[in-house]
Amino acid sequence: MNDTIGIEQIVPRIRLMMHELTEKEQQIVRYCLSMGKDLNQQSIQEVAGHNNVSPAMIIKVAHRCGFSGYKEMKNSLVAYSQLPVVDLHEELNPNDDASTVVEKVFNTAINAIEETLAIIDVEAVATAADALKKATNIDFYGVGGSGALALDAYHKFLRIGLRTNVCIDSHLILMSANLLREGDVALGFSHSGRTRALVEAFAFAQKKGATTIAITNTPHSPLARYTDILLCSVAQGSPITGESAAARIVQLNILDALFVLVAQANYEQSLANLEMTINSVSSHRVI
Repeated sequence: MNDTIGIEQIVPRIRLMMHELTEKEQQIVRYCLSMGKDLNQQSIQEVAGHNNVSPAMIIKVAHRCGFSGYKEMKNSLVAYSQLPVVDLHEELNPNDDASTVVEKVFNTAINAIEETLAIIDVEAVATAADALKKATNIDFYGVGGSGALALDAYHKFLRIGLRTNVCIDSHLILMSANLLREGDVALGFSHSGRTRALVEAFAFAQKKGATTIAITNTPHSPLARYTDILLCSVAQGSPITGESAAARIVQLNILDALFVLVAQANYEQSLANLEMTINSVSSHRVI
């Protein structure tokens, strides 16, 4: 693996590429990750035996993950398992009490933030913010759970005086994207990167000359093919919450970073508009 990649980046990068692997390859990776520090005691033959594959298959998986071989993969995963952040994520259990559930859910979110921070492409974030600053029109898209993120984006930008559009209905997303032009921006949220409406909308937007920005947990996806600027989150989940629960927390943080960078471009006016919009709804609060 590239020497410039720090230990804290190794597993997040592997998680990002999991969707490129076959089901059997994913099984092997999950097994190695689940072993933690104990992987250090596992020979390549033992790992192969536990997964009913040949040692050659283990070497192939190591190569797919960017390692020179099993030894480098083992040493890197063992080193990663010793980082403090690794112990944060624990699977939820049906017998967990309320205190344990709260702790595990919060720790999973913290783990997702830490892992995403380790691999976030800061240059891509800056490029996305620059595109938003210069945009003639901005569309925010999201369907289902991701629709809440699109609405949050609309709310944030409106508070500092930026008129944007938000679409969380598949038909409206497609109609709006088809009206975009050069100088416009479409920013879409999709955990899977496979939401049909967003994929088709981004294809429309690119064809019209608009800039497309995707915030997703799946970099190698149909949506990525039509994305100019890709911003990736990394999140582990559980059978109960799924990956998308923790991913939404991380994606909100990415959105907040974009929001602050855009607001900084016209700081004084942003503050003035923020105060104005806050005051406009103050009379609707219970005293």
